[in-house]
Amino acid sequence: MSTNVSAEEMEEIREGFQKVDLDGNGYISASELGNLFIEVGCSMPGYQIRELLQKLDKNNDSRINLEEFTAIFKDLKSDSKAKEFRKALNKKEGIVAIGGTSEISSEGTQHSISEQERYAFANYINSSLEKDPDCKNLLPIDPNTKALFTAVADGIVLCKLINLSVPDTIDERTINKKKLTPFTTQENLNLALNSASAIGCQVVNIGAQDLKEGKPHLVLGLLWQIIKIGLFADIELSRNEALAALLEEGETLEELMKLSPEELLLRWANFHLKKVGMSLTNFSGDIKDSKAYFHLLEQIAPDGSKEDAPRVEIDMTGVYEKDLTKRAECMLKQADRLGCRQFVTATDVVSGNSKLNMAFVATLFNKHPALTKPENQDWTLESETREERTFRNWMNSLGVNPFVHHIYGDLQDAMVILQLYERIKVPVDWDNRVNQPPFKPVVGHLKKMENCNYAVQLGKEKAGFSLVGIAGQDLYDGNATLTLALVWQLMRRYTLNVLEDLGDGDAAGDDLIISWVNKTLSENGKSSSIKSFKDKSIGTSLPVLDLIDSIQPKSVNFELVKTESLSDEDKLDNAKYAVSMARKIGAKVYALPEDLVETNQKMVMTIFACLMGRGMKRA
Repeated sequence: MSTNVSAEEMEEIREGFQKVDLDGNGYISASELGNLFIEVGCSMPGYQIRELLQKLDKNNDSRINLEEFTAIFKDLKSDSKAKEFRKALNKKEGIVAIGGTSEISSEGTQHSISEQERYAFANYINSSLEKDPDCKNLLPIDPNTKALFTAVADGIVLCKLINLSVPDTIDERTINKKKLTPFTTQENLNLALNSASAIGCQVVNIGAQDLKEGKPHLVLGLLWQIIKIGLFADIELSRNEALAALLEEGETLEELMKLSPEELLLRWANFHLKKVGMSLTNFSGDIKDSKAYFHLLEQIAPDGSKEDAPRVEIDMTGVYEKDLTKRAECMLKQADRLGCRQFVTATDVVSGNSKLNMAFVATLFNKHPALTKPENQDWTLESETREERTFRNWMNSLGVNPFVHHIYGDLQDAMVILQLYERIKVPVDWDNRVNQPPFKPVVGHLKKMENCNYAVQLGKEKAGFSLVGIAGQDLYDGNATLTLALVWQLMRRYTLNVLEDLGDGDAAGDDLIISWVNKTLSENGKSSSIKSFKDKSIGTSLPVLDLIDSIQPKSVNFELVKTESLSDEDKLDNAKYAVSMARKIGAKVYALPEDLVETNQKMVMTIFACLMGRGMKRA
């Protein structure tokens, strides 16, 4: 992707792409392109749509990916067709153009901001955090104004939302809540951004200052990522075995497990709609008339068979209302009776806002799945391990495409691994060595295998990794041990590269990090030290907390730290505090508190390396 596109411009481009990619599959098709022009009142004949697609489609696969979409924006000044496309995009309903000029330039940019999203997210925050005493001075947020962007500026709401999506990510003791100063606000925003990164949000292009200033496109983008992670948390077979009821004839459990949360949501909706002879292919055009929603609500409403869920009879008369907006409002009143009136207004339904409608359907699923795990099925579902989750979140935080939901299935074509090589400064020959998706059914597995072989070759020959016994076939087959061995070396190199950049290119390694840690602790009068990343004292988190306090003096409240006769609970308590404090002072820590308690050597190394990076920046 071009280096001529700034971080802010890239955020705008990514948002614009999602607006047009209605089915969320990562590509813009001819029909989606046609829908865009119809929606903005510029209907074009089919041949002109095909001509435009042909012009914009650089790799001739009859659809536009994010990279090609970016190129469209770069070509604006010289290309009339690209200008047509951009003009249509800015007229699309629900998008407000704000900011500088109408063409991307270094002097100014025009950002596409969805008023619908601002309204939805403000209401979601109001309902989710209304009982939180720490937010009472910020809530309720007026969804009709720009108050949302002011409300997130001190970091407290963001921290609370992160814990709502992934409980216990942030130790509440580390959030600055009273008499905030510019410095303590900065700490909160550091904590929020680094914690968001740790749960898999892409925050590469977002800084604390952007949030302080309430830059709408960046705030909305971050909020959606955080909210979506929480909404999708239980739309995962290993966490919700009743999803096995969605197995189709001839489908294996492994194939079902490979579906993304978006695909599972669609499968779930169709599972219930099948009973009334209906089906959906997307959460945009297919739901605009509210009919599918009415029938879905009727199917999932409690029938009174469970003691804790009284029967709810859905009033279906609204389905005959001729005015689509009034019909959508009738439907939402029924959703409200199920406690699910969230994210969408009647206008959002009728306009087919795919992002907000998907959030609405996820809310329906989370509160009323109406699924029963099939009986007499003998299977064992293994949950994602901590290590797998940490690696997956790290990849996603770097903005890999596609988003990694399942670490083995989503690495099978090696596209994500090859992007990670670029992140660690290993050149990838995209033009001559990489087979790009979509992969055709007959030869697709061979093309994926070639990518996997190339990924292993790069590791051995260009990156200097130790990949003894690892072949491309292992990546393709999803061999857990060998895939993680490669991913760990990618993550390790990424972490060490940060130190080398700070240290004028000096090669960083375990010995250098340990030496720096002990020297820093000693110079700041701390009694703790470490001999290796397996040192037992690390399990107490005391060396980590001492190091944080050395890097940023008086930042650690040692009254909260337990020091003598530590139980396992005490150790975990210290570790939670240490990880959140590390993020608060600006260290991008992906490891989890349990990694410290158990002295997980690999993850402990990344914690100390990230703190060393933070310390070197201060020096």
